Amino acid sequence: MGFDELKDKAKDLIGQHGDKVDQGVERAGQFADEKTGGQHSEHIDKGEEKLKEGLRNFGDQQQ
Repeated sequence: MGFDELKDKAKDLIGQHGDKVDQGVERAGQFADEKTGGQHSEHIDKGEEKLKEGLRNFGDQQQ
């Protein structure tokens, strides 16, 4: 399986399961927030939103 095939498969999965992807990003953000003692909550929240937006755009791209 080549890189293009993997990329297409990732796009399909993100497009089909965007809600699960968002949940995973939020869980990762919560984990990072806990590990930093809440000191960087604002930055982590912004990063979560940017990542979710980027993944949605990636999953919605036409092939």
